[in-house]
Amino acid sequence: MKLLIIGSNGQLGSDLVKTAESLRRHIVVPIDYPQIDIRDKASVESVVNDAAPDAVINCAAFTAVDDCETKRDTAFALNADACGNLALAAKARSSLLIHISTDYVFDGTASSPYTENDNANPRTVYGKSKLRGEEIITELYGDNSMIFRIAWLYGAGGKNFVKTIRRVASSCSQENKPLKVVNDQFGTPTWTVSVCRQILSVIDGGERGIFHATCEGDCSWFDFAKEIVSAYGIGAEVSPCTTEEYPSKTPRPRYSVLENARLKALNANIMPEWREAFREFLSTEEGI
Repeated sequence: MKLLIIGSNGQLGSDLVKTAESLRRHIVVPIDYPQIDIRDKASVESVVNDAAPDAVINCAAFTAVDDCETKRDTAFALNADACGNLALAAKARSSLLIHISTDYVFDGTASSPYTENDNANPRTVYGKSKLRGEEIITELYGDNSMIFRIAWLYGAGGKNFVKTIRRVASSCSQENKPLKVVNDQFGTPTWTVSVCRQILSVIDGGERGIFHATCEGDCSWFDFAKEIVSAYGIGAEVSPCTTEEYPSKTPRPRYSVLENARLKALNANIMPEWREAFREFLSTEEGI
């Protein structure tokens, strides 16, 4: 297949390009801003028509959760309205549209993993903009689109929890003070490459709609931080704290565990257990 990967310089997009190219069965066309502006209908149409892809994969988004709260118009322009441009351009060429969404479409009040059939109820501008993007794609091109909800993503590129903990823990070690990490927010650390493999493994199938695609199992941010500090041999004490002790501009979901129910129903779930994925990440050049 010929894949047009939008947002190819981002954390997920860059690994998707590498993973797809390594399979040697896809023609990969990577593109990012400013070569494409997904907010501009003409820009999207031009790029999609020139590339003539079998599938358009959108990894571009405004993911700075706190910034979304103060930049609502930008968040909705990139995470919602742009989805209409992508859906219409893909539909005009009968190209499959694959879009990346988030656990933030849920309110985080559950006590068991969210499935694709659970009602969305976002509490943040980021979550609301991403949910609206899902709705627009479903309304305009639901018969030939796939939406993958992911969570707690980390990888070689971009900003993520692994990089932050490495940096802060090293500083805490030097200053001989504990690293405090919240222990009452739960989710599933998910490696970018695991998501890429999962998407590419089902791209040739005929299933459409919304899918959850996170690694298996769950933990707290505190648990994950301990794994990171131990893996990198950083001599810092990791101390648990509550969400109230670590205030944020934006409410974080207390429970963000997603169940890959639809993938499992199709016998197509290849997402590994989160510790297994983290060990493989550590074994790569990027993770060292």
